[in-house]
Amino acid sequence: MSAKKSFEESMADLEKIVRKLEAGDISLDDSLSEFEKGVSLLRDCEKKLDEAKGKVEQLINDASGGIRSVSFEIKE
Repeated sequence: MSAKKSFEESMADLEKIVRKLEAGDISLDDSLSEFEKGVSLLRDCEKKLDEAKGKVEQLINDASGGIRSVSFEIKE
């Protein structure tokens, strides 16, 4: 098996799959195969995002003028 793809490579591959499926020019079997690949890529991307979220920290000045580290929260 080849080395794991970067997040950007996985997203680019996922976008290609979406374009193929939206075009509708492939057989049902090929569509299902592409869909399965897409689901796998999506899971990989979600995992990478979760890992990145866990690593990101934001530095904030506290009331005493010191700096403390807090977990970064994504606001949806």
